[in-house]
Amino acid sequence: MGGGGWFYVPKVWSPAGGWWNIPANWKGNTAMAGLAVGVMLMGLIKISSDRERRPIPPIRHIPSQYWCKHAAEDDPSLVLAKK
Repeated sequence: MGGGGWFYVPKVWSPAGGWWNIPANWKGNTAMAGLAVGVMLMGLIKISSDRERRPIPPIRHIPSQYWCKHAAEDDPSLVLAKK
């Protein structure tokens, strides 16, 4: 009984690198994956801000109105507040 000690694992090949793999360039791979996710997220935010519309003006100010493309058209009180 007991959970410590050596654990036998046969030699197994897998695309991910097998059992308890720590690749030599894990920091670079992680940075590249983070950069790719960041670029995709920036594109998604850009598309979202271009398409954001509010048919009914909000009761309170919404922070996304600062960068929304159609905020001045959708909320007339926002235009008065900026003047």
